[in-house]
Amino acid sequence: MARKPRLAPAGYPQHVIQRGNNRSICFKCENDYIAYISWLKKFSSKFDVGIHAWVLMTNHVHLLCTPNLDNLGVSKMMQALGRMYVRYFNHKYERSGTLWEGRFHSSLVSNGEYLLTVHRYIELNPVRANMVEKPVEYKWSSYRINALGTHSSLHSPHPVYLNLGASEHQRLVAYRALFDDELPQTVIDKIQSGTRRGLVLGSDSFKQQIESLTGHRLKREALGRPPQTSEQLTTARSEIT
Repeated sequence: MARKPRLAPAGYPQHVIQRGNNRSICFKCENDYIAYISWLKKFSSKFDVGIHAWVLMTNHVHLLCTPNLDNLGVSKMMQALGRMYVRYFNHKYERSGTLWEGRFHSSLVSNGEYLLTVHRYIELNPVRANMVEKPVEYKWSSYRINALGTHSSLHSPHPVYLNLGASEHQRLVAYRALFDDELPQTVIDKIQSGTRRGLVLGSDSFKQQIESLTGHRLKREALGRPPQTSEQLTTARSEIT
């Protein structure tokens, strides 16, 4: 059976998951994480893909990224990155064969509230896995960059993130406020199902926009609205003024 074509129009964010084959360990030591991030920087730059959020778990990776010009930008980046890292990993640990679980999974994410919801989903992964109590405690994610302003040459902030505040301080305070409440399990399930099945995460109007752009008919699935954040942002901004 032919593979289902990816919906990956340039300029639209994608949630990407790359898993180890049979959930096997992909990162065994600190240098492995460093190597992966180094090549992610290289190939995201080469293929002009903006990286907004990420987390490297022991056996899989989550990315929130946008191909800026090329519809195939993310695919090219992931293929080059995956091959380079496999060569490194196999040589280092004297092994052979595949490391990754076939194709990476991905879903389109709307340029609205859903984008920040996926931000939270990604950066809360280590908390849900009981690896840490707070996202700030996990070293191999983008939380410290997005929430504390730690510099990273990998990071490319999305306009939705930049619109959280007029200044960097306002953005950081507002972003941290998004994490005051846990993500509902229903939202987690929808994100996981959508990424696994290659669905579009967004409103019906966003899906219609993607249909017009790509010519592909999308399945209609009740996603519900993402968690509301207006009260949290109002509270956060009141702390600044």
